[in-house]
Amino acid sequence: MDQIKTLRCASDKSISHRSAIFSSIASGKTTIKNYLFAQDTLNTLEAFKKLGVDIDIDKTKVTIKGTGKYLKESFDIIDLGNSGTGIRLISAVCAGQSFLSILTGDNSLRNRPMKRIIEPLTQMGTTILSRKNFLAPLAIFGKDKLKGINYASKIASAQVKSAVLIAGLYTDENVEFSEPQVSRNHTEIMLKQFGVDIISENNTVFLGKHRELTGGFELNVPADISSCA
Repeated sequence: MDQIKTLRCASDKSISHRSAIFSSIASGKTTIKNYLFAQDTLNTLEAFKKLGVDIDIDKTKVTIKGTGKYLKESFDIIDLGNSGTGIRLISAVCAGQSFLSILTGDNSLRNRPMKRIIEPLTQMGTTILSRKNFLAPLAIFGKDKLKGINYASKIASAQVKSAVLIAGLYTDENVEFSEPQVSRNHTEIMLKQFGVDIISENNTVFLGKHRELTGGFELNVPADISSCA
């Protein structure tokens, strides 16, 4: 009789990105198992290395020694390759730093819309310069204390929601995000896992008072069944 073989689908890209981002800006050493080793997600790890985070990569896991929310200035341009998730979410992290960050990507990424995250991040107090029509590269003049925001997105977008919530970690003021329909909630789930107070009501998300991320545990990135199709 033929042996039954088990096939594991590729790990989820969105969760891999977020696990790297939140582990980097959390306190403590976090281990990520089943991280997706694709070019986009490797670029996210490389970005945080440039921002001063100690990251160890081996064949089965990624170990990240988080710095807390505040990073070190990179003297290099941060290249996110083809990753829209990477550039949009890391822009929000850089918005809350007290230094200049320059983010770019490949030709495809440099022609994708960035206005959807530039608009709320600038409302929160950071300054972002871009090419014409809000295209990358982005020069982000961060502030370590941002303003609160009540942002009503015109589109349902997990990336826009994530950018607002991540930037919201860098303010003590009220942060509220609403969208026409509920988008994927990977960010909300993971922020709770890292100890952040976050409340979801229908299509609106609020940040509570506690906005420090605490790592020091093991994350396991689930498989993305759609990658097996």
